[in-house]
Amino acid sequence: MVFVMSDDHAAHAISAYGSRVNSTPHMDRLAKEGARLDAMYCTNSICTPSRASILTGTYSHINGAATIYTEFDHRVPTVSEALQSAGYATALFGKWHLGDSPSALPRGFDAWRILPGQGEYWDPRLLTPDGEEQHEGYVTDLLTDMALDWIDEERAQRPSDPFCLMLHHKAPHRPWIPHPRHAELHPVGSIPEPDTLLEDLSTRSKAVQGARMSIADDLTRTDVKEDMPAELRADDRREDRARWNYQRYLRDYLQTVQAVDDSVGRVLDHLDQLGIAEDTLVVYTSDQGFFLGDHGLFDKRLMYDESLQMPMLVRWPAEVPAGSRVTSMLRNVDTAATLLDVAGVDPEQAMPGQQGRSFRPLLRGEKIEDWPRAVYYRYWEHDDPAHHAPAHYGIRTEDFAYIDYYGAGLGAPGASDRIFEREYELYDLRTDPGELRNVAGDPAYAEIRADLAAQLAQMQAEVGDHPYTGPGSWRPDWNHGAASARDEDAETRSTGD
Repeated sequence: MVFVMSDDHAAHAISAYGSRVNSTPHMDRLAKEGARLDAMYCTNSICTPSRASILTGTYSHINGAATIYTEFDHRVPTVSEALQSAGYATALFGKWHLGDSPSALPRGFDAWRILPGQGEYWDPRLLTPDGEEQHEGYVTDLLTDMALDWIDEERAQRPSDPFCLMLHHKAPHRPWIPHPRHAELHPVGSIPEPDTLLEDLSTRSKAVQGARMSIADDLTRTDVKEDMPAELRADDRREDRARWNYQRYLRDYLQTVQAVDDSVGRVLDHLDQLGIAEDTLVVYTSDQGFFLGDHGLFDKRLMYDESLQMPMLVRWPAEVPAGSRVTSMLRNVDTAATLLDVAGVDPEQAMPGQQGRSFRPLLRGEKIEDWPRAVYYRYWEHDDPAHHAPAHYGIRTEDFAYIDYYGAGLGAPGASDRIFEREYELYDLRTDPGELRNVAGDPAYAEIRADLAAQLAQMQAEVGDHPYTGPGSWRPDWNHGAASARDEDAETRSTGD
């Protein structure tokens, strides 16, 4: 198994998903030779929580890593530990972002090198079981070198043993520093704008309007790499300012994506050269989606599809039909169970308490009548210092998205104590797939809204979460793995996570 995960890579920046802004030939090869998953959703769209859910198959309130200010709690079983116990050689190279303290470092891996915190694009420091290392070069290329070298070492030492390699790229995370070899790609002025770049957010909740993720107003000089012309700072030039920022933001974002696509190509070619491609499961995904100017925003966090949807491409020639698509609704918490199923390991026995369900049968093209047709989402990092996104939970079905902005931090690390007015949004995805018209207050949708609220309550109960009932509401045990603030706040402000 080779599990490649990038950071903040939106599905609509992959040409296999119909991207209008870039071409990703090696990722497209995965889709052509395997399966494209069209409805894979994260359960908490932010780095640390999503990574914890992928590793453990549990929701944030179970694994305790609900915000970026938390660390991983190793009392919760992980897929790497289960695979290692089943005889797999295991390795992790790249972004961990689940804590740097001794108690939070990776477990269940025979070899690992991780970036401390967000890491650096150039000349990165890496933490290892033996201490800290300094490397020279571009981080995407370096991590790929390490991953392929490890495969070669394992094949030389234990040629018949199965392995699971996790290659976790920093890119395309903010501040989007590309490799010079891609400097000519996507020049300013050439990148198509999303239809909603200049969207008026006045019909959305006040909390969403107050989030600091605006293309026009919240990108920094570090993000766009040059000084904005003074005349664009005027209040009446907001649209021009959004367009100016967008071109520079997307240029760098897409150039960093291109290095990740190069990495995927190197991995696939290496498996071919070793003669093991036929029986190697290769997964490409991201820890969440990302706004690429959609709704005039960057970043993620909010429960709109651009943020909620994770790309996932799966190639396994021995079992997955080439060129297939999986349209059933999936969750990041299903990933661990699926990997274990592929390995012939019972997820329930290997990871007691995991909440996912293997979608391996769906990858084979089978129909499962009782497969869920809705997903549950909850964002805990209320009103954080940099983005001010509101706490909310909701349900996404095939036809509707219903969001409850309850607006309270409930003591979650990094969340503020401010209480926001409770607000609701409802989108009819049948007639409004772009989620542009909030119909939560429309009398014509009253019955649908009530039904979705009931489904939401049922799904909360099924996953062991609790509704918000006021400032004294139930809250998880945030002492599980709460990270010290150390320099995380400054890091958040400068990098976006």
